[in-house]
Amino acid sequence: MFKTIAIVLAVAVFVLIAAVLIFASTKPDSFRVQRQVAINAPPEKIYPLVNDYRNWGAWSPYEKKDPAMKRSYSGPASGKGAVYAWEGDSGVGVGRMEITQSSPPSQVLINLDFSKPFEAHNQVAFTIQPQGAASTVTWDMQGPAPLISRVMQVFFSMDKLVGQDFEAGLANLKTAAEK
Repeated sequence: MFKTIAIVLAVAVFVLIAAVLIFASTKPDSFRVQRQVAINAPPEKIYPLVNDYRNWGAWSPYEKKDPAMKRSYSGPASGKGAVYAWEGDSGVGVGRMEITQSSPPSQVLINLDFSKPFEAHNQVAFTIQPQGAASTVTWDMQGPAPLISRVMQVFFSMDKLVGQDFEAGLANLKTAAEK
């Protein structure tokens, strides 16, 4: 009797895992998360807050997730070639960002590479568009979605998870720029 129950449970677990993998394989092989905010400040006031990693403490939600996070900066202080690396707890992981293009005062493009808790290589773009005396800021991240990422998407929405952080960060950026 015990042997029969064990076999039935093993088959059920196998079927469940197979179903999750099959469903995950139907998910897109890339992802994109994008949020926007209107800020009552000209692009020239917002741009330095994004283009210099040392200013991210004033607005980035990731800076507050692990107060003990180790940070390092290399390359130029801002703009193309500026690098920010971090080592933190499981909430922020280990990674590196490098500004690959800097077009004052309208755009900053970044390569975002994680090594922990899992490897990921994404592209981030901050676009600042003037709207009269104000600006619209767009925070965009996109990258490949390997199978493990697609399996995770079966259980939670990357857009909602990361999007909440982007919304908080853009709200903080708005506060910092409107001072």
